[in-house]
Amino acid sequence: MAKRILVPVDSSDQATAACEFAAEEYPEATLVLVHVINPAEAGYSAEASIPSFSEEWYNQQEAAATELLDELEATVTDAGVESVERVIEVGRPTKVIVDYAADHDIDQIVMGSHGRSGMSRILLGSVAEIVVRRASVPVTVVR
Repeated sequence: MAKRILVPVDSSDQATAACEFAAEEYPEATLVLVHVINPAEAGYSAEASIPSFSEEWYNQQEAAATELLDELEATVTDAGVESVERVIEVGRPTKVIVDYAADHDIDQIVMGSHGRSGMSRILLGSVAEIVVRRASVPVTVVR
């Protein structure tokens, strides 16, 4: 049975590196590219509470995610991967990634590390670190 590899993606170089690594290491697998739209990034301004602003913000995020997934799908298919799934989810990235892996028969997670260190890592945490701690499947972190 073919493996299903979850690759959480954003617009970072690390996410691209994770896609390239997954394509190289698992060319026969189905790569599931997931982008998480985090509502917390909409901010807490007065405009954020206006429904039309929220909808406009979400539509912009969804369009950007679709474009990103187009680019990354091309990257992995050019590398020889034949089976790619694309997913856009909304929520807190760590929770979405861990829950998606548990609920969708994922065998492995391959993700990039943003390489935070020092105070920013302490204050912001690391999505990769939290996923490593909470995921029920193996996680490979690509730097």
